[in-house]
Amino acid sequence: MRILALTILLAVAAPGPARAQAAGPHGGQTTVADGHPIEFVSRDREITFFVIGEDGKPLDTRGLTARAIVQSGGKTETVTLAPAAPNRLVGTVAAPLAVGSKLVLTSRIHGHSVQARFETK
Repeated sequence: MRILALTILLAVAAPGPARAQAAGPHGGQTTVADGHPIEFVSRDREITFFVIGEDGKPLDTRGLTARAIVQSGGKTETVTLAPAAPNRLVGTVAAPLAVGSKLVLTSRIHGHSVQARFETK
């Protein structure tokens, strides 16, 4: 278990192009992962990722599978995300996220893997 947690921590801490940057239209952090702008919003225990297509329009998330690995308060959990209209992936964490929590979204979009990293502020 310690090795898994260390592996996740290193993956989250690794530099890369899919790191959260600016505020998005829903007030969350945004990043671009493999050409897809993604915005992360957290309210209470609900986590939501808004997915935009490479064409700049909301991407229909129907049929997508996704998960988020969440490291918060010294604990790591995997959250299965459910598609929600029109372009959201939504899940629930065990407890509200603490400042400095790290999240890694993983999904398959248009046949290729997409990974986006976020850190709560």
